[in-house]
Amino acid sequence: EFPNRGVYLEVVENERLVFTDAFTAAWEPSEKPFMTGILTFEDAGNGTTRYTARVRHWSVADRDRHEKMGFHAGWNRCADQLEELLLSR
Repeated sequence: EFPNRGVYLEVVENERLVFTDAFTAAWEPSEKPFMTGILTFEDAGNGTTRYTARVRHWSVADRDRHEKMGFHAGWNRCADQLEELLLSR
């Protein structure tokens, strides 16, 4: 469990998720916006899916801070866990 305040900006089933911490519940602006995440899922044929994760940070300093928090390892682990879940079905 990883609590995270924010909102979804776009949800397209089986295709795309876009979320941001720029707003909290009820579209209230957050105190310090940090990032917007864009996840896409594309049919890659043969029963496989191409998963792409992109993050847009508000500043270079925010990006650097996110990298120091373990951004790459953490998001890669999420992708690995998603793959493990799908392969277990």
